[in-house]
Amino acid sequence: MTTLVPETDLKSAPVNHLRVDQYTNGLIGPSQPMLGPLADGGTLITGTPPGCWGPMITPAFEGGHEVTQPVAIAGAEIGDAVAIKIKSMRVTSLATSSGVMSFVEGRYNGDPFVAKFCSKCGTDHPASHVEGIGEESIRCNNCGAEVSAFRFSHGYVIVFDAQNQVSLTVNQDVANRLAGNASEMSALPEFAAQHSILSLARADIPGVAAHMRPFLGNIGTTPSRDLPDSHNCADFGQYLINAPHRFGMTREELHAAKTDGHMDTNSIREGCVLICPVKVPGAGVYMGDMHAQQGNGEIAGHATDCSGETEVVVQVVKNLTLDGPILLQNLDDLPPMARPMNARQRQKVRELGERWGQHEIEQSGPITFIGSGENLNVAVENGLKRAASVTGLPYDEVLNRATITGSIDISRLPGTVRVTFLCPMNVLDRIGIGHLVREKYDLA
Repeated sequence: MTTLVPETDLKSAPVNHLRVDQYTNGLIGPSQPMLGPLADGGTLITGTPPGCWGPMITPAFEGGHEVTQPVAIAGAEIGDAVAIKIKSMRVTSLATSSGVMSFVEGRYNGDPFVAKFCSKCGTDHPASHVEGIGEESIRCNNCGAEVSAFRFSHGYVIVFDAQNQVSLTVNQDVANRLAGNASEMSALPEFAAQHSILSLARADIPGVAAHMRPFLGNIGTTPSRDLPDSHNCADFGQYLINAPHRFGMTREELHAAKTDGHMDTNSIREGCVLICPVKVPGAGVYMGDMHAQQGNGEIAGHATDCSGETEVVVQVVKNLTLDGPILLQNLDDLPPMARPMNARQRQKVRELGERWGQHEIEQSGPITFIGSGENLNVAVENGLKRAASVTGLPYDEVLNRATITGSIDISRLPGTVRVTFLCPMNVLDRIGIGHLVREKYDLA
């Protein structure tokens, strides 16, 4: 594998393989130098540290995640799209901690994910260190005061099996032992800058067994202006609108810039294909925020953030202008109404058509549009409008197709959804992704 240095010349010779183990400390945008370029069709491997809680309790971060340095893709231009085919994904952490959050007032300016400061010495984004374990263990390097802007209102510590199949929450004694070796248990990569959330050792619900189903919560392409990485979306991003810190912007500026990489969509896992907008030259593919498991909605606000390794293959889709991502989900993840029919079902359809004189039968394939907004109603409308805009189908036709051949599914509260339906193959061919759909679902 080859790791290239920053300040990439997009005209330099592309490489076919690239590994990324450098991170952006909470920001994503044009100011971040890109690695690469990676060839169209090339393989990208990333080792990612946990998202959310670790960066949240690390005051130097100006975003809620720690994502990989972006990678330029050869031939990707503004107005194109990049298909990211996830070939493999595995959790490398032995344990993590998560739960429901609360804020510590007086330690942030408008947004505790973005603009933290030390309430004792007044230092903005102070460097910090860990002393001992527990919720007061995060200390300001400048004055020694306890400095975390976050608390657990209810939390847990959870351990993972090596096969990424099952997990188990632990009691306080075990949580304390894990906290004493937090970085190793979290498997923080060498260049990660966050504190391990295991240091807080909050263990309110021991003995809960849970399935593992790893996925990436933040994956996509670079927005057209600098954003906190956790706010590259409409629901979290709404807190940037007229914010008092340096990332404050108008609603129009946010929606023009973001690429909706932060989706917390649990079907963005091994085997799927994610098609992302290109809003900067080279696309700037990045990823992070792996979760060991999560049901639809991320109801607690946070799930089991962990370190992990992901391998993807990238492919440029020319002249496909997107406002947000398209997802080709695994067959098992598709809603039942959107699954392609098997040979027996297709024969039944032909027989039904013969009976009634309907001889023309549409060829179709599944497609999912990510919708985002300030709340779920806005997100659903956004996803439906994106579907109509990209496919060229009338909006009301999209409503009908999503009703009888698809579904609306929550990805994250308060405002990220999946709009899925069976789309005519001639439409998918026209927009340039028919080959990806046929390959993914083994369609003739």
